[in-house]
Amino acid sequence: MSFGGPPAPPLPEGLVAVVKRDCPTCELVAPVLGDLHERAGLTVVTQDDPHFPADADWVHHDADLALSWHHDIETVPTLLQVSEGVGEQRTVGWSRSEWERLAGVDGLGDGLPDWRPGCGSLSVDPAHAGDLAVRFSGSSLQSRRVELASLEDEWEAIWDRGWSDGLPVVPPTETRVLRMLEGSTRDPSEVVAVVPPSLVEC
Repeated sequence: MSFGGPPAPPLPEGLVAVVKRDCPTCELVAPVLGDLHERAGLTVVTQDDPHFPADADWVHHDADLALSWHHDIETVPTLLQVSEGVGEQRTVGWSRSEWERLAGVDGLGDGLPDWRPGCGSLSVDPAHAGDLAVRFSGSSLQSRRVELASLEDEWEAIWDRGWSDGLPVVPPTETRVLRMLEGSTRDPSEVVAVVPPSLVEC
């Protein structure tokens, strides 16, 4: 991910787990999270429910998903060993052996299966990923922005401005443009054409 935008917020020091309630594997390991807090000082970063897995001061709500986005959390649960605000080691999903290795404790999750896959992080959910990229990536898009009134229809506005010949078009929001550019190695500010009749660079 690009870091040209706002600086990445630091993760809490030590052992950190990133979770969300809307994930069966996170629900499964909820007792392990409490155990790790008691035994290894675990801090939990929760993406959705601020009271999951407990209503406690060691549970932090990543309400704007800034921590998850900046630290490339793609799967929950993710267990990290953090030093100076950066996750130096991590493991994703639930693996008893990996969690015990990373936490430096034994006997985690008695009665639980040895392994379960994780779930998709909210920060990579298509419903959020585009908006998060706009907010946090510091994109270098050079195009001018056109703001429409709240009651103005996007497609009618495009037609009225002569940007369409009447065929359906997709309004090029910053979110959509950034998503499209993920499939290209070109610089977002590169001019690739001059379009008539206005001969505007694009």
